[in-house]
Amino acid sequence: MHDLDFEHVHVDPEERAQLSDAIWSADNVELTTVGIDIGSSTSHLMFARVHMQRLATALSSRFVVVDRRILWESPILLTPYLPDYTIDTAKLASFMESCYAGAGLERAAIDSGAVILTGEALKRKNARAIADVFSAESGKFVCASAGHHMEAALAAQGSGTMKLSAERRKTLLNVDIGGGTTKFALVRNGELLATVAIAVGGRLLVEDPEQGLVRIEEPIVDVARSLGVGLSAGKKLAPRERRKIVGRMAEILVAMISRREPDALASRLLVTAGWPKPFLDLKIDAITFSGGVAEYVYGRETRGFGDLGPDLAHALAHAIEDGGLGAPIWDPGHGIRATVTGASQFTVQVSGNTIFIADPASVPLRNLPVLACRIDMNEAVSAAAVERAVRAALALTDFEDGSGPAALAFPWSGDPDHARLHAVASGIAAAVPRTVAAAMPVVLLIDGDVGLTLGRVLHHEVAPGSRVVAIDNVRLNAFEYVDIGTPVAKTRVVPVIIKSLVF
Repeated sequence: MHDLDFEHVHVDPEERAQLSDAIWSADNVELTTVGIDIGSSTSHLMFARVHMQRLATALSSRFVVVDRRILWESPILLTPYLPDYTIDTAKLASFMESCYAGAGLERAAIDSGAVILTGEALKRKNARAIADVFSAESGKFVCASAGHHMEAALAAQGSGTMKLSAERRKTLLNVDIGGGTTKFALVRNGELLATVAIAVGGRLLVEDPEQGLVRIEEPIVDVARSLGVGLSAGKKLAPRERRKIVGRMAEILVAMISRREPDALASRLLVTAGWPKPFLDLKIDAITFSGGVAEYVYGRETRGFGDLGPDLAHALAHAIEDGGLGAPIWDPGHGIRATVTGASQFTVQVSGNTIFIADPASVPLRNLPVLACRIDMNEAVSAAAVERAVRAALALTDFEDGSGPAALAFPWSGDPDHARLHAVASGIAAAVPRTVAAAMPVVLLIDGDVGLTLGRVLHHEVAPGSRVVAIDNVRLNAFEYVDIGTPVAKTRVVPVIIKSLVF
């Protein structure tokens, strides 16, 4: 036992237990997190315990979520509004407080969280007021403003459709029917191919038994007008008129699911571009539903709330029975709660010798949404191909060039010769011209050892004077956010905090 040819120490059982705990703690992190979804029609939250583990790769600083456990789920709240149709943040804050109390958790016990804003919650006046509700947690919360494309992607991920597609190696279409819009996400083998959204939803019209119609949204007025049906506040909607409106809405959704050319009404209701031509004839293996109306489609909800949700689900059920959707229906697991359970986060230390920061005043940067770019790093990589990939990433996350610092994440492979670096830099500059022109930071997050050289090419040759922050040897994905700190004196190490939405 003592003929070892290197120095060693003996550890007693108690010390060994402490050592084991220390080793476990170095590679395993448990967080208590909260996911908050605030939408046009409904709001809810859930608390979860997330177990993160360091990747087994030697010396890796990357942590991944290996387990998640829901601790408590709130009831579904009909998003409260004031008479001027802004969200009633006082009632919203009161709801949040009651949720913390119901879960038996103090705010100080929450390590991280994610707030998802969609629909009406995204409007400037509402968003600012909602931000104030969570201002105390701003340092550890991620606030994701989800436009139509990102909302469709979140629904596909949160419902379980993307996981189901990856596991079964199938092409699935997720149909997320909410209160104001329906979002479609086409997924093949776990990869998101395309997203589309249309203004057809379950709460575009709400009727009170005593007061008549109390909520009438503009899209439903257009639908009703096309059928010769008049809508006005206080009116009682005749059953025949209700059936006509719901039937027309269901026709539009079935046509969208079938990826047929939209008619005149559907074209007016589209809130994004229609289906991209390359995917019009793609065979769908199965269809999944999420959103509030999905609860009726799958029979998990039977109550009515004065809106069109149950009626729309019933009309779709007839189309399903008649085989009108052209594919079987699968349940991905989550309907109205197809959203995030919270956020995980961890810190990596990046060596200052392999990164490029054109202007030290550009950092620190906080909560930058990661735009995952699918750049094909072949030997003949072209600036045009890079530009298309970056623009596609912008569109998928509803990120508008010039609206703020852009954090572009992409892999690198192959030789770092000047021609390839110049092509990538040129494509990036062409894709975000407003960001460059406004002297906003252009953040490059590269899975490869070219941060310093690529940053120099972009800053000195392609877009002189641009405020480039290029960090290499970090791998980031969609639905992640980053904080980039200032270089630590003497060591020139840059701390980078990576925050991931957890589904």
